[in-house]
Amino acid sequence: MSGIRFDSVSVAYNGTTVLDSLDLTVEPGEVMALLGPSGSGKTTALRAVAGFVRPLSGRVLIGGRDVTALPPHKRGIGMVVQQYALFPHMRVEENVAFGLRAQKAPRAEIPARVAEALEMTGMGAYAKRYPRELSGGQQQRVAIARALAIRPGVLLLDEPLSALDAQLRSGMLTELARLHRELPEVSILYVTHDQVEALTLADRIAVMDRARLQDCGTPQQLYRAPRTEFTASFVGNANLLPVTVADGGAVFAGRPLALDPGRAAPGSTATLCVRPHLLGLGEGPNALRGTIAEVQWRGSTHRLYVDVDGHRVKADLPELRETPALGDEVTLHFEPRDAVLLSAGVSHA
Repeated sequence: MSGIRFDSVSVAYNGTTVLDSLDLTVEPGEVMALLGPSGSGKTTALRAVAGFVRPLSGRVLIGGRDVTALPPHKRGIGMVVQQYALFPHMRVEENVAFGLRAQKAPRAEIPARVAEALEMTGMGAYAKRYPRELSGGQQQRVAIARALAIRPGVLLLDEPLSALDAQLRSGMLTELARLHRELPEVSILYVTHDQVEALTLADRIAVMDRARLQDCGTPQQLYRAPRTEFTASFVGNANLLPVTVADGGAVFAGRPLALDPGRAAPGSTATLCVRPHLLGLGEGPNALRGTIAEVQWRGSTHRLYVDVDGHRVKADLPELRETPALGDEVTLHFEPRDAVLLSAGVSHA
């Protein structure tokens, strides 16, 4: 089984650092999502593993072997990009066989390997078709089959679902999760800016911003106990409110709040993080009183925007039978265990 290790990897283009001293390990058989906005360095990190960019410093290891100087075709990887990159003049089966032929696999083995990969991705019945005869989702399945046909130890997925519409994306997420269960020996590095994809698929998420690794942990860890304001706001929605730490809690806009201050010193400034869906409407612990600024109906939920002492607070509530009107005064509340205190100003690691 092959894992991936970034050992202080830096990459620069024309003197501009686009990946800064990345230290990260993807364990054998793990799905690691690189999550971040455009320009965060996540795609550069993936391209360094693929061999498409040469690090300015540091090493890339696959399965414990230093591959920094190896060309892409000698690294034992499969790769899928967002635009499919299928050969339009080749049938599906020929596209899937391309990598095997490039690796000079025994000719007698190729048909069975192609059939296996197509069945695994649910495309066995489309082997004789051309890419132009397939939907976007089907073309992406073919691209994944081509990557799997070479039986890679490492699979690199670069925004593989971003070109699909919402319904197809949801279906492909399910398919990718199934493939991971069927191929537990393959390490997957998954680049995305979509938090839902990362939360759904990844065993761990590496949060990237400004060319650096900001945070890394399981989806549950990053969602429930983020270390930084950036992680809190990028992994899910978050209300981030300035508070002053007090004994047994914090003070927000003159209101005492009961929560675990952790190691924060009384009197110090901090940022309170509470997720919108963890806020309730009406009286309760840690009451926040304010004025309705906006109401959005989202089918099964209502999103309320409430102005509380000059701060806009978001609350996601189960669909309300009667919604408050703009300008109405309301009270929101949250349980002490549902809030996290972040060190003030720690927005980037």
